Amino acid sequence: MPTKLVLTAAAVLLLIVVLPGAGVAGVLSAIFGGSDTITLAKCSTPIADIPPDYCQLYVTAAPDCPGLPWTVLAAIGKAETDHGRSTLPGVRDGENSAGAGGPMQFLASTFASVVAAHPLPPGGVSPPSRYNPSDAIHAAAFLLCDNGARQGDLRAAVFAYNHDDRYVDKVLAQAALYTQAILGGTGETGAGDCDAIQAPNPAALAAINYACGQRGLPYEWGGNGPSRGDTGFDCSGLTTAAYAAAGITLPRTAHTQFHAGPRVPDGQPLLPGDLVFYGTPAKIHHVGLYLGGGLMIDAPDFGQVVKNEPYRYNGDDYAGATRPAR
Repeated sequence: MPTKLVLTAAAVLLLIVVLPGAGVAGVLSAIFGGSDTITLAKCSTPIADIPPDYCQLYVTAAPDCPGLPWTVLAAIGKAETDHGRSTLPGVRDGENSAGAGGPMQFLASTFASVVAAHPLPPGGVSPPSRYNPSDAIHAAAFLLCDNGARQGDLRAAVFAYNHDDRYVDKVLAQAALYTQAILGGTGETGAGDCDAIQAPNPAALAAINYACGQRGLPYEWGGNGPSRGDTGFDCSGLTTAAYAAAGITLPRTAHTQFHAGPRVPDGQPLLPGDLVFYGTPAKIHHVGLYLGGGLMIDAPDFGQVVKNEPYRYNGDDYAGATRPAR
C-alpha cells in the first residue's frame, strides 16, 4: 500500500500516511474533509502566470467542490480577468457591457443566488461581494459544483458558467497547461513512484492509489481481483477496478476502454492516471495505468504479477492513451 500521496495538481503538497486497511475512500476523505490533513501550499513558488495571492485562493476554494481541480478555477480566472489584473470596466467596480462584475465576472443575480445557497467561508467581506477575490472565487467553485463538477463533468460545468463551446475549450486547455506547469512542464509528467503518487485530480489519485496497492498479485486471465473472488487481475480488470475505486465506470476490456475515450491527442503530454494502450484501433490487446516518469502499472501477462514498468519499450505497438479522469 502506498505510504505517501502527492496531489500536485491541486497546488498543495499532501503528505498522508495511509494505514493498512484505510482504503481510497479514507484517503480522499482526509484530503477533502479531514481537518488534520497536513497541507503545504506551494503558491509561493511561481506557477505559470498566476499571482501568488490568487493561486492561494484557487487552491483554498477548490475543495468547496470535491472533484474540482483548482486549475479549472484558475483557468476561468485567467479567461475572465487575467486573475484580476485586467483594467477593463467591471473588474474592480462597475459592470461590463453584459452586466458582469468582479474578478470571476459574476452577474449580480447569479452571485446572489450562489451566496444564498452556499454561505461563503471566512476571508471575504461582509456582506459578500462579487468584487472581493475570495468571495468571487469561492462562489465560482460552488457554481461549478452545482452545474456538474461534483459529478466530474467539467465540460458541462464550464459551459454552464459561459454558454460558449469555444470558451469551454479555452478554459480546459488553459487548465491543462497549468497542470503541466505543476507536474513538470511540457514533457511527460509525474514521478512514477507508488510511494509518492503525483496526480492531476482526485479521481486519478484514487485510481493510481488502488492500482499501486495491488502490486504483486498474479496475472489471471479474466481476473477482477480478490474483492471479486479472483486471485489476481488481467490488464483491463486492473484498470476497471482502479477507476471503480475512483467512482468512474469503465468498459471491461482493453479494446472497449480504448474506444470509450476520451483520447489524449497525439503529441500531448501524458498525465498520471491516463490509460495507455497497445495494439491497433481495430484490435487493442493491452492496457496499463500511467504513473508518470515514463512508467505504468499493469498486469502484464501469464506468469507475471501486477507491477510498475516502462510504458514504452523497443518493438512495442503503442496505440495511444485516454484520460478517464478529467
